[in-house]
Amino acid sequence: MGLLNGKVALVTGGSRGIGEAIVLKFAAQGADVAFTYLSSAEKANAVLEKAKAYGVNAIALKSDAADYNQAEALVNTVIEKMGKIDILVNNAGITKDTLMLRMSEEQWDQVIEVNLKSVFNLTKHALKPMMKQRSGSIINMSSVVGVFGNAGQANYAASKAGIIGFSKSIAKEVGSRNIRCNVIAPGFIETDMTHALTEDQKKAYTDNIPLKRLGSGEDIADTCVYLGSDLSAYVTGQVLSVCGGLNT
Repeated sequence: MGLLNGKVALVTGGSRGIGEAIVLKFAAQGADVAFTYLSSAEKANAVLEKAKAYGVNAIALKSDAADYNQAEALVNTVIEKMGKIDILVNNAGITKDTLMLRMSEEQWDQVIEVNLKSVFNLTKHALKPMMKQRSGSIINMSSVVGVFGNAGQANYAASKAGIIGFSKSIAKEVGSRNIRCNVIAPGFIETDMTHALTEDQKKAYTDNIPLKRLGSGEDIADTCVYLGSDLSAYVTGQVLSVCGGLNT
């Protein structure tokens, strides 16, 4: 029996990387899954077919989480097609890294809009149906950079730190309606970007990680399963660092 049987999940940025791992892990645990993509329908369709292979209902929807009206339309579409939303994973995010003296206003605004405003947009609209059903789990993707900062990532760190404060506030606002809101703060995770690193560069990262390895998308997805399932029924307003001990 899957840990998420009977639940419906909505995952933003689900066509690649960590988002893809979450979508597939949720499907493997029995959840019906809706996920968004922004550009590549081909990649989204590939993930969709993998998810459906688990025998669950799955849909891929093109949507920009940073757009308030698109976020509202997205939630309405998922409710219409799947009946409810039990789990919301705000995973969409970008980086525009550069030192503060070189950072443009556009680089600041883009990162804040995609990483932080998108969390507001989706949470705002998903809360209404969750409050009606008096249940729900909201999982917001931050970063260890949002906890301890990083040179050259002031915009990214600010957006991810904002997610933490936002999530703790939402947990206090809607806990009485049996809606939980938690944060995952990934460390260094194997992605398309890290695949381009040399072995020496990877070693420089892993030398600072107690578990001596980069994380995987599955490591983050497993934590999402925990927070989305009834195993975490008494957990809300928390930040779970999934970082191999980097944030210790």
